Amino acid sequence: MRKLFGTDGIRAVAGEAPLDERTVRAVGVALATKLGKGSSVVMGMDTRESGPWIAATLAAGLREGGATVANAGVITTPAVAFLARKHGFSAGVVISASHNPWRDNGIKVFGGDGYKLPDAVEMEIEAEIEKALAADGETQNHDDALPEVNESFRAEYVRFLLEAVPGISLDNRKVVIDCANGAASAVAPQLFEHLGGTVEVTHASPDGLNINEQCGALHPEIVAAEVKVRGASMGMTFDGDADRALFADEHGNVVNGDAVMLACARDMQARGELDGDVVVATTMSNMGFEAALKRSGISMLRAPVGDKYVLEEMRRSGAALGGEQSGHVLFPARATTGDGLLTALMVLDVVHRSGKTLGELIADLKNYPQVILNVKVREKVPLDSLPDVVAMIRAAEDELRDSGRVVIRYSGTEALARVMIEAESEDAMRRHAEAIAGAIRAELGI
Repeated sequence: MRKLFGTDGIRAVAGEAPLDERTVRAVGVALATKLGKGSSVVMGMDTRESGPWIAATLAAGLREGGATVANAGVITTPAVAFLARKHGFSAGVVISASHNPWRDNGIKVFGGDGYKLPDAVEMEIEAEIEKALAADGETQNHDDALPEVNESFRAEYVRFLLEAVPGISLDNRKVVIDCANGAASAVAPQLFEHLGGTVEVTHASPDGLNINEQCGALHPEIVAAEVKVRGASMGMTFDGDADRALFADEHGNVVNGDAVMLACARDMQARGELDGDVVVATTMSNMGFEAALKRSGISMLRAPVGDKYVLEEMRRSGAALGGEQSGHVLFPARATTGDGLLTALMVLDVVHRSGKTLGELIADLKNYPQVILNVKVREKVPLDSLPDVVAMIRAAEDELRDSGRVVIRYSGTEALARVMIEAESEDAMRRHAEAIAGAIRAELGI
């Protein structure tokens, strides 16, 4: 069982284990050891205050383990995946905690092929981390100087995005872009400036402490409100490392990942690009989304939560489109990982070629009422070992049966239990969600 890696890398409060200086250095040593002699790593980060020292410490560990390090500076997570693959690096590493608050940070690792590491490889790296920690009981002085930022990397990534969606145009529309005071702040303005419309950029002034703070994909209602105030045709909003995107339509309604996949799936089907007429989503995707796909002759497969698990199912089934309700959308013919900026361009392209608004493209999507409650927990024990929790879950499943769904899981990136209930009856939905959340809180709550 993995101890350090969650569903999206290592993540914790910066400065506290496992993101203390000693462990971060050990991660670098371990990764370099796993990659082998003569390995090379490209590294990037988001805009958190702790990013530079974590990157410097990790780079020191990588060099100690025999690897060379290239620095992409502040850049998006998918950009690092792209650069690792394009330039033949042994791995790509991103210092980011994605949508988490600024105090948190993390370490995400991509293979040289641009894909996130399989769980088995992460477990092997964890074993090497334990060895590195055992071999070095004290934090030592290391060369912690980061290499100079290679400014050409960012320009290469922008060119890749524009070439991935050729002929794209805003058709003189006005769009609002919320960069979450994160990594998109360094890329999005340059990407969108030549698309033939008016681009109004918000939350693109990072100060190390304001990433995701009342902005970005964690708060899509913010960009939705801006669309209405500014009279824009669309809004798009990214998380801290810009590997996911959410949207707002012309009426200021939030458009989540399910709706994005619906619009893209229908477009790809019409162009003969939706292999097998199948889309891969997760256990969190709404039953209304599944019903809308079915009306278009498209089937849906469900994978565990986490874009890496969605991609694994896509590769297994041969699907050309997949993603999460939270905004990770995967287009494997174009990129190896979820990319919020690529998703934004793909949505803009569908709107451009269809001649319709985003709202019109998804007008028939009728979601079942759905609620997600997050319960802070002190530990993640198996839920089926808690009799009161099991009883509440069973009661919900018995009542809802074919008219709803019950999904209870732990977050892979935070100390949270997530309670998701979906039902035709909003009253039943909320009643069961509160009952299950209450039972978890009584057993494990902080």
